[in-house]
Order: sequence, then structure tokens, then C-alpha cells
Amino acid sequence: MSAKPVIVGGGPAGMSAAMELARHGVECVLLDEASRVGGVVYRGPLREGVVLDYLGERYRENMQALHREFEQVRDRIDIRLNTRVVGGGEGELFALTPDERIEAVPFSQLLLAAGCHERSVPFPGWTLPGVIMLGGLQLQIKSGVVKPLGRTVLVGTGPLLPLVACQLHRAGAALAGVYEASAFGRLAKETIALLNQPQLFLDGLSMVAYLKRHGIPLHYGWGVVEAHGDAELNEVTVAPYDADWRADLTRARRFPAQTLAVGYGFIPRTQLTQQMGLEHRYADDGFLKPVNDDWQRSSRGDIHLAGDIGGLRGGEAAMISGRIAALSMLLQLGKLDEQQALRQRQACLDQMASILRFRKGIDSFTRRGLGQLALPTPDTVICRCEHATRQDIDTALEQGVNDLISLKMRTRVSMGDCQGKMCVGYCSDRLREHTGKRDVGWIRPRFPLDPLPFSAFSAIDAHQTEEI
Repeated sequence: MSAKPVIVGGGPAGMSAAMELARHGVECVLLDEASRVGGVVYRGPLREGVVLDYLGERYRENMQALHREFEQVRDRIDIRLNTRVVGGGEGELFALTPDERIEAVPFSQLLLAAGCHERSVPFPGWTLPGVIMLGGLQLQIKSGVVKPLGRTVLVGTGPLLPLVACQLHRAGAALAGVYEASAFGRLAKETIALLNQPQLFLDGLSMVAYLKRHGIPLHYGWGVVEAHGDAELNEVTVAPYDADWRADLTRARRFPAQTLAVGYGFIPRTQLTQQMGLEHRYADDGFLKPVNDDWQRSSRGDIHLAGDIGGLRGGEAAMISGRIAALSMLLQLGKLDEQQALRQRQACLDQMASILRFRKGIDSFTRRGLGQLALPTPDTVICRCEHATRQDIDTALEQGVNDLISLKMRTRVSMGDCQGKMCVGYCSDRLREHTGKRDVGWIRPRFPLDPLPFSAFSAIDAHQTEEI
């Protein structure tokens, strides 16, 4: 079977790229681990007949418009849902299919649009039932399946905080308060940059007004300190943060809560890009990202990147980057001549420019303070898979460890099922703080990227076994 272009990720970036290829007569394979395309932002409810009125009219219109456009070319795209990519090699991927088989998926060109995952911030009590990531909570209410029970507190930074707060209130949840770690003065300084996207700026103002109108307190310059409870969450402690996000414990407040949603930003999902040996670098925010050029090409010409995997810029930018990646692939396939491709790419870059100026303002406002690194106590678990604590990490640093590989060997951080998704962010920040070095190395993920059921191995034929 001849290889086709393969797209990993059915979010806005992957959908945009697949549509562009289809419009030029190029059939591709689109792999997504969810049961519907759209990604976290535009997937919609998981059950038929569910109307998510509480998410807002403009959101529904944008989501429906994207799906309508996709439906026009859907028959020209080989869509494989509920399919999880667990590894990659030279010219092929390995995927876990819905019937729990490992399948080799060859590709002529590859677009990785796997999105991002949330940055974990360890603090005492962060592993208690009832403490959840903010994006995970939003995914729950977007799915139309579940809503949080009891008093809910939101802590973190960025525009997702007031958005989720408004959505939760409209959905009938009881909100005790919203705590934005960055000071309001920092937001005011970025007004000019934020006006590059006036509709989004106005949306932000309307969300803040909505919270005030409904008596939901929004505190700037405050953040999480601790979650309390025995078998589950029952209280939360917050405190004012200084400019570097150090908590002022003398002014801490403790109050009842049954749900605590924590959202301190996102990190590109680079497990597959690392495993495939692509070139990476550390971004200004300290996260690892694969390198790409103005055509969205990675360090390998046959592998492209789009969406949040190449940098966190939002849904609209993800669609534009997906289209640019598709234009590059069409140029390589001879479906576009160079002048056509350059002209269309420039139109995309012009659209992207104002988004990037807006994003720069957001990034400046939400810039993390390393004072949060002091939140965990010695017995606070940092690596949940291997139960490595802050004391374990402190001891390793005192013994001379100065890079991630050495820290892994000394403490077992990142050696569990999640392969460091939960702990590597904190560990690399601690290493940079301790050593003063920007580059503290990284841990290359192993195959499989996610745990596999035993039934998957019984279905691997001899050829695939040799390949893996």
C-alpha cells in the first residue's frame, strides 16, 4: 500500500491542514485519539442532542462553522478516530486502534498537530480528589457529560480563567471565587498589544463584567498555596502573590471548597517529536518545543508541525499554521508551484501577524513567576507515578545533580506511565534555578508513549514485532 500524508491530531490545526490537502485532491490519513474531530476547543458535546447553551453563542457559531466546512471534504479524508499514536519511526507511525491492535501507519509526509497538555504546579494537597486541571474541567463541561459539585474555586493565570468561570456559572455550578496570579497592573500595561484582536479584547472585558454582575469575586495577584482534606478536598488556602509569584503567607485565606481547578498554562505535547529525534529548543517560558521554519517544517523536511505543538497561540493561529503546513506539503508534492505557494503562505502570515502581537501581550501578562517553586513542602509528591517528593529532588540537587537525565536516574522522576508529563516541568524549573543554566537537557520518551493493554501485543504480527 503506497504511503499517504498523515496528520496526527484532529483539532483546528489538523482539520485545517486536511481540508487544504483535500481541496487540492490529495487524500490524507487523519489520526485522532478522541471519538470526534475538533480537538479540545471545537469537539463539542460527546452525546447527540446535547445543546451547550452555557458556552456562548459565538463559540457555538465558530464550532459549527468549522465542522460544516470540514463536512464538505470529509469523504476525501481517511479519518481514524479513537486511534492513539504510541510511537514513530522512519517513515511510519505505530498506533493503537479502537479494537486494541498495534497498527503500523506509513507516511509519505507527516504533520504533527498533537496540541498541548497542562502545566502541573505541585503544592501541598494537589493530588487530592477534587483538585483538577482547569482545562480538564472545561473539557468536562464542553462534553456535556459532567459538572463539578459543591463550591468550586478557580486558580491560575490567563484568559481561560474568566472564560471557564463564566461557563461554569452559566452551567449552574457554585463558584466561590477566581484567583488570577498576575497583578492587574501587568494586564493594563498590555492593553495596546491586546487591541490587535479587538473582538477577543472585548470578550475578555465582557467576561469580567459578567463575573462582577453575578457577584463572583475575581482577585488579581492571588494564587494557590495549599489544598486540604483527608480522603478528598474540603478546604483551599490562597494568598497574595508578589511579582515573582511568591506567596505572602501572612495574608493567606482558608475557606471551604469541594472542587479546585488549577490552570497555570500549557506545554506543547512533544513526546512524539522527541521520540522521533526532531530538533528541539527551550522556549522563553522554559518549556521544550520542536524547531520549525516559516513553512511549519521541522528539522526533517518530511515532517511538519502545526498548532500548539509548535507554540501556544490559540485556535485561530492553529488553523492558520495547519494551512501553511498543508501548502508546504502540496508544494513538495507538486500540486502547487512555488509562486502560488509563496503567495498563499504570505496571506496566512499576514493573518497571523496580529494574532502574534496579541499573543505577545497575553504571554507578557501571564509570565510565570518562579516563586511558585517554593510551594511544595518536603513531603509533597512531585512525581505522582514514582512517588518522588520534593525532599528527594532537593537531596539530589545537594549531591551535585545538574541535568534531567541525572535527576531521573537518582530519583526515578519521569520513569512512570506518564513519562514525565506531570513532573518534568517542575523538575526542569528547579534545575534551572539551581544551576543557573537555561538548557538542563531533556528526557527522550520511550515506546510506547502511553500504556498499552496486553491484548494489543497479541495482535502484533511477526513483521511488526521486528519493526518495533
